[in-house]
Amino acid sequence: MATPNLIVLYVMDPPASVEFYRKLLAKEPTAAFPTFSSFEVQDGFVLGLWAREKVQPQPIGDGARAEVAFMVKGEEAVRARYEEWRAMGLPIAQELTRMDFGPTFVALDPDGHRLRVCLYDE
Repeated sequence: MATPNLIVLYVMDPPASVEFYRKLLAKEPTAAFPTFSSFEVQDGFVLGLWAREKVQPQPIGDGARAEVAFMVKGEEAVRARYEEWRAMGLPIAQELTRMDFGPTFVALDPDGHRLRVCLYDE
């Protein structure tokens, strides 16, 4: 069985995106090329950043049709991440709120990709 282990975001300015995620994740990229870089997030799961104009085949359409979710333990951890990301100046697309699945909020990266923080079920 194939196990997904890589999410790739198409970005306009790879160096700016690398710097953004370097700060956000507090780690260095595991691969760094002029048009593609990646960060191992946890246990072999990788976040890739690919220069949009170099993607083949070229993507169709624009807009936020997906999210990268950062699932944390406990409501206080959601609140703490919200305060941390606001202090870092990340644009907040959805303020801290409670939904069916618990407390959550959505921030945006430099390309407008949605970054959701929410609880994971322990």
